[in-house]
Amino acid sequence: MARKLGVGVIGCGNISAAYMRLAPLFRGIEMRACADVNPAAARARAEEFGLREESVDALLADDEVDIVVNLTIPAAHYEISRRAIEAGKHVYSEKPFVLSVEEGKALAELAARKGVRVGSAPDTFLGGSHQLARRVIDSGAIGKVVSGTCHVMSHGMEHWHPNPDFFFKPGAGPVLDVGPYYVTNLIQLVGPVKRVGALASIPTRERIILSEPRRGEKITVETPTTIHAVMEFASGAVVTLGASWDVWHHKHANMELYGEKGSLHVPDPNFFGGELVVTDEVKVVDLPQWDHPLGVPNQDGRDGKGLANYRAAGLADMAVAILEGRPHRCSLEMSLHAIDVMTSILKSAEKGSFVDLTTTCERPAALDPERARELLAEKALA
Repeated sequence: MARKLGVGVIGCGNISAAYMRLAPLFRGIEMRACADVNPAAARARAEEFGLREESVDALLADDEVDIVVNLTIPAAHYEISRRAIEAGKHVYSEKPFVLSVEEGKALAELAARKGVRVGSAPDTFLGGSHQLARRVIDSGAIGKVVSGTCHVMSHGMEHWHPNPDFFFKPGAGPVLDVGPYYVTNLIQLVGPVKRVGALASIPTRERIILSEPRRGEKITVETPTTIHAVMEFASGAVVTLGASWDVWHHKHANMELYGEKGSLHVPDPNFFGGELVVTDEVKVVDLPQWDHPLGVPNQDGRDGKGLANYRAAGLADMAVAILEGRPHRCSLEMSLHAIDVMTSILKSAEKGSFVDLTTTCERPAALDPERARELLAEKALA
C-alpha cells in the first residue's frame, strides 16, 4: 500500500504520546500535525515527535490532514468531532466518543452528509488475546455463551494522573472511562445488548490528588464511582458488570464468559494481550496455535513483565479501510451502541428500573493474525 492518510491530533495531553509513538508501527497513517487549547502542550508534543504545531482552526483547515484524532477531554469530544466533520475530515476519537446517544446520532448524520468516516477507541479488542477469544467463541468450542461476569475495580486515578479532575465529573466515572474497554469487548465477543439494569453510588464526595504537580488539591466528585450492572444481550446471554473506583483490593477476574460446553477466562480488555484460559466441562483445554502480532509484548509493563501495546491499531484499520473501501472495525455504529449501553446503565441506576436500548450494531469483523500483519508497517514485522 503506497498511499498514507495524514493524521492531525487535537488534544496533546497524557494519551497523545502513545498515539504519536505507536502510529509508525502501522501502514496507512502518518502523523503530521498537532494542536491543543494550550499552545505549550502542542509545542512540546510537536518537538518530541517531529510534527507541525498548529492552532485547532489551522489544523482543521490543513489540506495535509485527512483524519483528525480527537484526544480532548470527554466533554469536548462532540464539539471537536463535529467541527472536524464539518471541515470534511475523517474523525477517530478517544473513548467515549460522545456522551449521549443523541450526540452520536447527530455525528452519524453529519458524517453521512459529508461522506467521511467516524471511528472510536477502544481498539484493544483487536489485540491477540481478545481475537483468540473471538476465535474460540466463533468455533463453538464453549458452546453458546449464556452468561458471564466482568469487573473493573480500583481506587481511582488521583494517585497517578497529573490532572485527574475530569475522571470524577459527568461524562467520566468508571463506567464511561474504563467501561468502554469491557463493553466493547463484550459486543465483539457476544453481540449487541438488549437491556440493562443497575445500581450506583458516590461513597466519597471529595478526592485528594496524590500525584504531582498538584498533590494535596481536592476534587469534588460529581458522578457515580461504584456501579453494579447487569446486561441482557440480544443473544440471550446475561452478563454482570462491577465497575468501581472505591475498591482498594479484590480477587475478581477481569472477564469470564460461560458457555453451554465450557468457560472462557478473558484477560483485561484494557490491554491488547494477556493470558486466555479455556475450559471444557471439567478441565483446562489446549488453545490453538495463535501467532497474532498484536499480542506480542513491545514494551515494559508496570509489573516488570512485557506488555503488548498497539494503540493506534484501530486508527490504522480505519485508514486502511478508507483506502480499500471496506468497513472499519472500530466503527461509529459499535461505538454508539457502547455509549447507549453505558449511559443506559447510569440512567437505570438513576431511575431504579431496567432500561431498553435504542441502538444496536453488528459485531465487527474478526482480525485474524494474517489480517493483523497486513496492518503493520515493514519495520514492525522485521
